[in-house]
Parts: sequence; C-alpha cells; structure tokens
Amino acid sequence: MSQGQPQRAETEQQEPLKYGDVFNVTGELAEQPIAPQDAAMMQSAEAMVFGQTQKGGPASAMQAAAAKNERTGLVSHEATTQVAGDEGVTVSETKVPGRRIITESVAGQVLGQYVEPVPETSAAVGGVVVEEAPITIGEALAATAHTAGEKPVELSDAAAIQAAEVRATSSSTIIPGGLAATAQSAASANEGLARDVDKIKLNDVLTGATAKLPADKAATRQDAQGVLEAELRNNPSLTAYPGGVAASVAAAARLNERSP
Repeated sequence: MSQGQPQRAETEQQEPLKYGDVFNVTGELAEQPIAPQDAAMMQSAEAMVFGQTQKGGPASAMQAAAAKNERTGLVSHEATTQVAGDEGVTVSETKVPGRRIITESVAGQVLGQYVEPVPETSAAVGGVVVEEAPITIGEALAATAHTAGEKPVELSDAAAIQAAEVRATSSSTIIPGGLAATAQSAASANEGLARDVDKIKLNDVLTGATAKLPADKAATRQDAQGVLEAELRNNPSLTAYPGGVAASVAAAARLNERSP
C-alpha cells in the first residue's frame, strides 16, 4: 500500500487544476481545466467594472490556477476552455437603491458575488436607477493599461490600437500625437531594443486613453472582431495577447450585449 502512494501522488500532479478544484461549480464546467485565456477574459471583464482586477477575486484565482497549469505544461498559453469560450465569461452589475450587486460567472455559473454600498444620488428616484452608459472603446483601451500594462508595445498591439481608434472616431486618418500614432512610434522604437525593461509598455500608451480620443463610441461585437483581426494579422504567431487590446475590446462588447 505504502509503495503505491507516491505513484498516486505523481499521477495526481499530472492533472491540471480544474474549475471544480477552485470554485463551487458543478457539471461540465467543474471538470474543465482553468485556461490562461479564460483568466484573461475574466481579468478584462473585472477591469471594465471595477477599474482593476480585484485582489483575491475570481480573476486573481483563475490567473494563479492557469499560470500553474501552463507552467506544468498541462495547458497551453493560448488555450481557452471550450465551455467558457462558447458560453461566456461575464461580470454583471445589478443596481438597487443604496448598493450594487456584482456577480462574476463562467458559463452561467457564479464564481463570486459582491454587494457594495453606493451613495444615493438624484439618479435614483422612487427606487428606479438610471441605466448605466455602455462601455466605450476608449474605456476598453484604458482597461488594457491595467490588464496588460507591463507588456512591451509590439506591432500587433499598435495595429489593434489603430483599429480601435478608427472605430471609436469613425475616421481612418491617424491623429497626430494620438493613441495609434504613439503606439506605432513605441512599437518601432521597441524593435531596436534588446531588453524588455527598456521598452515602452502598453500602460505608457493607453493610460488615460479616453481623454486622448477626440471621439468615442460604445464597443460592439463588430468593433471587437475588427480589432482582433488587426492584432492577429500583425502577430507572427497569429494569436491575441491575453488581456491585451483585442481581449479588452471583446470583453467590453460582451458586457454591453449583456446589459439590460
């Protein structure tokens, strides 16, 4: 019996961390490994609602599990859990007088829920709260400064930022000194640098993105698709960076679609 236990422990180590190991979920989701792209989607969604990833929240837990799965070679960096990809990663907000209820879900199953007090304002009249404005492309770009801010700017990022700027402003002209122009200059400068520490990062370009756009609009699925295609076309590996520009615009579009 004692001789068999080390072999069993070794076998267990070959199993990736699954949703059921980390969260109180059931069914097919519980048996799925937590993948890096799942964590990136939740991170982007949290950034849209909270302005940053919540310490100790579902995104943080997913990131830790996904990193361990990737580090042990059990899940690839580009992997997305099928059930999460098909049914969605969401952070929804329900407002009631005096507080808001925030629910974070994957494939319809709740991973975490918060109740936060909010000050009463004139927007709440007779218990009815004015519907919150949809998330804009500029806000999605600003969120990228939180979700992937330390990533050095590459040509794929610059292309995605340009596609986002074009869609936000409805103009194909690159704005001098704007987000796209700054990102392109950063990507060109970074190509000549060997060390990542010396390179210009996404947060250098995208912090305060909304103020740097002369016009903005709510992010839609079509906008997300256009930004994704631009990022993929300019990446030799044909992959989108987890939590990057395309991922953030996609998260904004999903949240807008799910808003009442």
